[in-house]
Amino acid sequence: MKKHLLILFAAVAVAVACSQNADNRFMPAFTEDFSTPQPQFFFTKRSPLRYYSGVHSLSEENTDVMLLAITPSDPWGPANGGAEIETPRLTHFGTYSARLKMPDLTEVQPKAGVVTGFFTYLFVPGFGLAEIDFEWLMADPRLIYIGTWTSEPDDLDKLQRIGRIVNVETGEVLKTNYYSYRDAALVYEAPSHEFEPTDDAALEPRTIPAIPGYDASSRFHIYGFDWYPDRLRWWMEHPETGEKVVLWDYRGSTQDFSGIPQGPTKYLLNFWHTNNWSVETVPNSTEAPKYQYMLEADWIKYEPFDEINAKWLEENSKNTNTIY
Repeated sequence: MKKHLLILFAAVAVAVACSQNADNRFMPAFTEDFSTPQPQFFFTKRSPLRYYSGVHSLSEENTDVMLLAITPSDPWGPANGGAEIETPRLTHFGTYSARLKMPDLTEVQPKAGVVTGFFTYLFVPGFGLAEIDFEWLMADPRLIYIGTWTSEPDDLDKLQRIGRIVNVETGEVLKTNYYSYRDAALVYEAPSHEFEPTDDAALEPRTIPAIPGYDASSRFHIYGFDWYPDRLRWWMEHPETGEKVVLWDYRGSTQDFSGIPQGPTKYLLNFWHTNNWSVETVPNSTEAPKYQYMLEADWIKYEPFDEINAKWLEENSKNTNTIY
């Protein structure tokens, strides 16, 4: 019996040693509940006046949240304006989820170019860009933008985007397409490519169950995505039943990149305004904020796929010196 126990303990030790959790560059599983003034698993960027953690929700009783603020004086764009929180260490394949509520601007400023991003982002030489997005443009809080940006392994300028726009209230898929750096000097100016109608791996599900009355600014909702080496599944929880509503189950490929990031990344939430990106259904919705607006985050969770991540590290052990 003692011998068997020793063998068992040794096997467990080996499994732990080869997991990403044993590598201090990577985040372990966590749930950030924003119950204290300083988040445990995220750090804040820019002015501390943009962040209020461990405070009572503006819209839900008995809930403590983090508030992220933008103001009329903020520069446009995610890089310099607005608020952003980020993990101090890397994340990789796993389940990412959050409970969020966007600000209701439809009466106050219906054409505000206000954006919320729940996403991953990092360019690692040798592995390329790993950006996976949930985005909301508050001029139409019924819509969700989901997708990824990937790049050539050693060139961040050679980008490709796969994306989908969903009207959750009606269940309508407005677009599922991709853009490639091969078509234009700036990928943002490249023409849209549609996936072949028979490409089930890229287009499933083709219809989304409608959630009548869905509005990202009316209440908290739970959103998430499951990231595998060969699959990305974006989903949200139905607010009444708690069942997962799959928004996109992408297992496809394109002529340039698969669309599925492969390298490690960082985990982020941001809140900013745009001067050049209108929501699909409201033309010219790019106004700078006229007032201070607040995004509410109840919790954010990360559940790594330890076995998959350990295998990836083992297979790429010779090339991970570029990963900090």
